[in-house]
Amino acid sequence: MSRFLLLFSLIFALLACDGASDRGPLNVAIIGEPEDLFQSGVRLSVGGQHVQAATNEGLVALDPTGQVVSAIAERWIVTDDGLSYIFRLRNTDWPDGEPITAVEVRTMLRESIRRLEGTSLGLDLAKVTEIRAMTGRVVELRLSGPMPEFLRLLAQPELGFDRRGSGAGPMSLEREANEPIARLAAIPPQDRGLPTSEDWEDLSRNVIVRALPGRAAVDAFSDGEVDLLLGGDIVTFPMAQLGPLSRGTVQVDPALGLFGLVIRKGEGVLSEPARREALSMAIDREEFIRPFGLGGWRSSTWIVPPDLFSPVQYPASRWADQSLDERRTRARQRIAQWEGATGRDAVVRLGLPEGPGSDIMFRQLEQAWQSIGVTTVRVGLGQGADVEFWDRLARYSSPRWFLNQFNCSLEIGLCSRAADALVRESLTLKDAEAKQQLLAEAHAELVAAEVFIPLGVPVRWSLVRGGVNGYEPNPWGLHPLFPLSQPTT
Repeated sequence: MSRFLLLFSLIFALLACDGASDRGPLNVAIIGEPEDLFQSGVRLSVGGQHVQAATNEGLVALDPTGQVVSAIAERWIVTDDGLSYIFRLRNTDWPDGEPITAVEVRTMLRESIRRLEGTSLGLDLAKVTEIRAMTGRVVELRLSGPMPEFLRLLAQPELGFDRRGSGAGPMSLEREANEPIARLAAIPPQDRGLPTSEDWEDLSRNVIVRALPGRAAVDAFSDGEVDLLLGGDIVTFPMAQLGPLSRGTVQVDPALGLFGLVIRKGEGVLSEPARREALSMAIDREEFIRPFGLGGWRSSTWIVPPDLFSPVQYPASRWADQSLDERRTRARQRIAQWEGATGRDAVVRLGLPEGPGSDIMFRQLEQAWQSIGVTTVRVGLGQGADVEFWDRLARYSSPRWFLNQFNCSLEIGLCSRAADALVRESLTLKDAEAKQQLLAEAHAELVAAEVFIPLGVPVRWSLVRGGVNGYEPNPWGLHPLFPLSQPTT
């Protein structure tokens, strides 16, 4: 018994002394490449999004739980018809001392939307028809149709304001000399147009951020060099399993988005929708995730989750009336017919990133497709794959976000112009039920075209040491850095 107590005491001491101190800087690692933190533009990495959100706030922002909160706009109203959003700006200045004005914010928003053309986020913003500066500190955005989650869209890091290379906070950025390390310091509230807070300097803390490859990031956390690790996905998830003495907690976000395989080429055995569907039918999605040990993961056979439509437009499972064996029998027949008609073997080139999670995914998909007579060849991303891994977090919870990801203008792979036309038609509809019907029809067009093989919800995970405050799992995979710097009392 005494040996047990001694071991328990040792473990407790390790855990207790390893909590993130509430004094001194908080060290954060984000999985990625070192220069990710200093990106600018409209196509940001995970690291770039987090730093951008911390230094270049927009009209609104997201809090640790993923809820919309005020940023440069101190308050706002939405008209009863849902077509006008009116924001009152804080009475504050840019870092150079010039006042933030509605005219300048209007110009910056117009420029951001222009630069986002050709991206999926640009498509998401397609309902914005007009941006007006009403008075010195009031900005109005008008929409072509109601969009209940418009504020969440405005909170995206890519819509943060950058004026002459710097933003209005809530944090300032200093890059350590000759090192890809970002030192973030909270800007005092009085300098952001907010009430003065006593003991601000004593209570707030700096946040030091590094972007590291997956294994290096996990090792840094395990060695106590960082207190919080962000940006994990399914490719790196096996690295998170550090054992009982990891002195940290694996937190998995309740993520929303797209996780599956996009059809890059409709050639060969994939030239017809029925055979593309065969690949999807062959996958046992529950078995697919089993080696990862991810409890609570939700599989999917649809592009748009059924519960995003109200009323629900289709059943929870696409092939609910068929067992896995029945699905595979039908799929095998389709592949065999093609091989018999062409005299060719069914071979699919599968594009996956490097990483232990990809190794597991490849084995699972290879076995599933082998069961229907398809040979799978693994290649890297961007190396001529027929089918390629696709993993995206949603920006907001609407069917339109999911449909926009496959818009033909983005050229990610196979698409449906009929679906695109239906989505465009929905932009001006005021009637919610009619809009839902059009989006459901667009989804049906994409499903019929078999442009995507859904697997389930995206996987996003973090490692969080005891004593870290200001972190919360959320559906959007964005964990704001500013709250990490704030006092807890």
